[in-house]
Amino acid sequence: MKNTTKRLIKIVLGSLGVMAVAAAAVAGYLIYPGTPSSASSLIFQGYVPLPSESTLSVLDYLTVNDDVLFVTSESTGDVYRMRLRKGSLPTVSDLTKLAGEPATHGVVIDPSSHLAFVTRSEANTVDIFDPVKMAVIKRIPVADDPDALFFDEFDKLVYVASGDSHLATLIDPATQATIATIPLGGAPEYAAFDTSTKLLYQNLHDTSTVVAVDIAKRAVVQGWPLQGCQAPTGMAIDEVHRRLFIACNANSMLAVFDLNENRVVATVPIGKGPDSVAFDPELHRIYTTGKSGVMAVIQQDEPNKYKVLDTIHLHYGAHTLTVDPATHALYVAYAGLLVNPSVAVFIPRP
Repeated sequence: MKNTTKRLIKIVLGSLGVMAVAAAAVAGYLIYPGTPSSASSLIFQGYVPLPSESTLSVLDYLTVNDDVLFVTSESTGDVYRMRLRKGSLPTVSDLTKLAGEPATHGVVIDPSSHLAFVTRSEANTVDIFDPVKMAVIKRIPVADDPDALFFDEFDKLVYVASGDSHLATLIDPATQATIATIPLGGAPEYAAFDTSTKLLYQNLHDTSTVVAVDIAKRAVVQGWPLQGCQAPTGMAIDEVHRRLFIACNANSMLAVFDLNENRVVATVPIGKGPDSVAFDPELHRIYTTGKSGVMAVIQQDEPNKYKVLDTIHLHYGAHTLTVDPATHALYVAYAGLLVNPSVAVFIPRP
């Protein structure tokens, strides 16, 4: 009986030890981002840590404006300004933080006033701030759950997509006030402007459709189902070939939508739960990533022909990215758990 009890104790202690090791391994994986997996198309340059006092920092959109990168923190409400260096990683002296309450999402710059606009979904506002001094100037109430926003260079307006309210709010930067709302007919995610038609194409997540918004008319003028694409999220546009690249969150696809024929002409399998898409028009490359932390690098051989160059394992929660079209550098936002959030920097391999 004593021997049996001892064996049981040893088995229980051994199991607890294995569980403790496994838990430590999982915690280590979630906390400390390792080096991204190797790739034939990209060179990993390193991480740029972002200052944060929070236990958890989940980052959202990244926006390149000239030689500056803006990064938002959904969990803390902070907005980071990072001065970009050609040929080297930014340092701590290149970073400035605008603190605020959760949750921040998109940033745009008005080219006339050089003021910045950022969405805050828990406050239901768009904050105007000085991007040089990183100081808030004014707060503008908008429709519930503001997320992505865009600058309409034709009408000189800021377009704000609000998910819960199924509305877009228009802000006049000149008067710093809202001037109209546009019913979208669904929950908006990301969007893209087509300069040839002066239309904004908006993903609707809950209906798996894309709609064309005429901002001048303050109306949705057309809409189409996204065949083979479930729960669209991120979007980018190839204006030369008139193609939309749409991340399909629920079925892990990249859908290619032809703006001339108004239909999906290709789909490409990518990492689970894709959230963000970026397009480099000079290199003809599409980049996607999502909550699973898998980044796909896709080459556009022809307008309707695509191939996956690399599937790169990053880190769980690395779900947003952007590309600098001037330098071709790629920036990916990494969440921080018990460690600082960071931005991973990649450059194309020669």
